[in-house]
Amino acid sequence: MLDLPARLTLDASTAGALAAVLVVALLAVLLVVQVRARRRAHETARLTRSLQEANDELHQLAFKDPLTGLANRACFDGWLDDVVVRCDRGGSSVAVLFVDLDAFKPVNDSFGHGHGDIVLREVGQRLQALAAEGVRAARVGGDEFLLLLPEGRDAAAALARRTLASLAQPIAAGAHELQVSCSIGIALYPEHGSRPTMLARADAAMFAAKRSGGASYAFFEPSMEADVRDQLELVAELRRAVADKRLELLYQPKIDARSGQITAAEALLRWHHPKRGLISPAVFVPIAERFGLVHALGAWVIEDACRQARVWRDLGLRMRVAINLSAHQMRRDDLAEQLLSALNRHRVEPSQLTCEITESVAMEDTRATHLAFERLGRAGIHLSIDDFGTGYSSLSYLRQLPAEELKIDRSFVKDVETSADARAIVEAVVRMAQVLGLKVVAEGVETERQRDLLVQMGCDQLQGYLFARPMSARALTLWAMDDGSSRPSVAFRPSLYEPGTPASVA
Repeated sequence: MLDLPARLTLDASTAGALAAVLVVALLAVLLVVQVRARRRAHETARLTRSLQEANDELHQLAFKDPLTGLANRACFDGWLDDVVVRCDRGGSSVAVLFVDLDAFKPVNDSFGHGHGDIVLREVGQRLQALAAEGVRAARVGGDEFLLLLPEGRDAAAALARRTLASLAQPIAAGAHELQVSCSIGIALYPEHGSRPTMLARADAAMFAAKRSGGASYAFFEPSMEADVRDQLELVAELRRAVADKRLELLYQPKIDARSGQITAAEALLRWHHPKRGLISPAVFVPIAERFGLVHALGAWVIEDACRQARVWRDLGLRMRVAINLSAHQMRRDDLAEQLLSALNRHRVEPSQLTCEITESVAMEDTRATHLAFERLGRAGIHLSIDDFGTGYSSLSYLRQLPAEELKIDRSFVKDVETSADARAIVEAVVRMAQVLGLKVVAEGVETERQRDLLVQMGCDQLQGYLFARPMSARALTLWAMDDGSSRPSVAFRPSLYEPGTPASVA
């Protein structure tokens, strides 16, 4: 009995200690929970900031032009919708100014796209300065910009004059001082029509200003409506022609300068319109570029040229097929894959396809152009630099390109009989090409004297009306298989055919 109080005392002490431990543990748990809550709150805040930054970046990508920092077409359309609604409520006017640079292409052709980007960024900054006066500015194309002014005719004319004066100032680009001007077309709402027609009518007015000599502005007039309607109709018809495969490739042969053997055939795009007749690529290709059809056109040319190369191969006709690649195609990341896919579908070797790229495009100092050349070269596709002599080639850069031939521009060939300068240029190009291990093609050969001079200078291949005009694939097949009686200028060689391969045309 004497032991019981002692045990009771011990148990009470233990209970107190345990209670203290529990209190401390509870406080520790509460502290841990609080710390974790703070961490979660901090992490939530960090994630919220990251999400906001990502949303801001997506907004920038969706509504801003990455080169100039101006708004893009989608953003401008939203602005215009809002202003038109306010205009309808208040009975005021809205002006859309379509600004197109007059002399931008020569900048790209002469100095490369690096300098062209400098010009575009500077133009963007100058238009942004005008936007500080209550104007909204956007870039909607390569060298095309839009200004939105919630005022009428007099204010729009004053803004056009300020814009002309601002863009006429020289632009410093590296060691060069570049000069550009612009043409401006103005459409007013509601005076010149409904909201959906505003941009098209400002565009038509801009073309009127450009046709009058450029460096000026013009308001839309009803007489310009025909131009707008005609252009929109042509776009719709071209879209259908591409979808329905109603375009055609004609082929002009390249001839070996010494043997007369056909070595290749260049594919040339033609559009036989059911009502307008033959429409030149010089007319419909710029429209395709302007309205986003150029990639569909390019894809069709690639596919049909590869199909025809297979047809000729099956007939035993052994020659390369050449296609022309535009600057737009060269900037596509999937160009090499697109070409290889078409070649594989039609079982054509990459070395049997020649891609002709103009000198101005080949000399573009852009990463996309570099990558395109590298990919095409690695794929084994034959590469040719077209219109050589019209641009400003860097010989050090030219040495790095995986090209195999140069095509001397027809302007030099045309004058080779009469101009010592033209002969000197052709001879210099031939010598340079020989040093670089490149073949030389002279295009635009029309007389026997031109042919003889070019052969003496060392040109490897010739192309022009002296030998053949562009013709259908079937006509070229028959022409190539002829015994030569209808082609007095060309001594056709049987070596063009694969031995033992049938060569008949149904």
